[in-house]
Amino acid sequence: MFHIIKTRKIYYILSLAIIILGIVSLLTRGLNLGIDFTGGNLVELRFKNPTTVENVRAALADYNLEDSKIQSSGENTYLIRTKVLSQQESDKAFNGISEKLGGATMLRNELVGPVIGKELTRQALLALGIASVLMVLYITWRFEFLQAIAAIGTLLHDVLVMVGMASLLQIEIDSSFVAAVLTIIGYSINDTIVIFDRIRENLRQNRKEELADLVNKSLWQTMARSINTVLTVVFVLLALFFFGGTTIHNFVTLLLIGIISGAYSSIFNASPIWYDLRRLQRERKRSVKAAA
Repeated sequence: MFHIIKTRKIYYILSLAIIILGIVSLLTRGLNLGIDFTGGNLVELRFKNPTTVENVRAALADYNLEDSKIQSSGENTYLIRTKVLSQQESDKAFNGISEKLGGATMLRNELVGPVIGKELTRQALLALGIASVLMVLYITWRFEFLQAIAAIGTLLHDVLVMVGMASLLQIEIDSSFVAAVLTIIGYSINDTIVIFDRIRENLRQNRKEELADLVNKSLWQTMARSINTVLTVVFVLLALFFFGGTTIHNFVTLLLIGIISGAYSSIFNASPIWYDLRRLQRERKRSVKAAA
């Protein structure tokens, strides 16, 4: 077994490289914002003949609208959210769809602004801020303040990786992106706390052991649990990606990125960061004593 703590700089560099790559992509390519954030048309169609979401999406593809959100809102009735369309573009597209799918009645065609997406983002950021404060308080109470700082640092790492990869891969950002970020934060902090708990147990049992060796031993003792957990989730997400339909591809892709990033940061970033913070704290105390 290799020594994770002694090789921690490699993992720091790898994380930094991925984050920098994502930041460069954000600055040069930006995010592929969906209609939840940019606004668009909300159209409701009632078809004369039974049809499916896949058939509607195939018909929309003729007008470069295959990325639209489609959901059933009743018998043979579908709610379609597209990018912003002019009246001429809208009439052309939906008349063509009606003709292709055997006739349809347009129940409504509304231009929707990005207010909902902005409000959702504001609420999500507020929730994230409150959750971060509560996590710092809880981890400080249950463990120690330095471990709380290390845990929040790994959560920031996971968020930056997800946003950066979303920009790099040009994954469409919609309301599900916020849900994916919050889901990954919950997963990542849970795995990190499990590892911190093992470190605390080992510290109680053997205070004389070298700190780097003790942290490394704790990481390897929880490694099987961490790997089994992430593989179980990854297998489920892969099944959803291949068999769950195109409408959830973006959400599942974001979760896959986040789950892998969260597992990596919990193992290779959180505890090494805490180790470095603890070591710096000890060195500072020695310096103060020596000066006194």
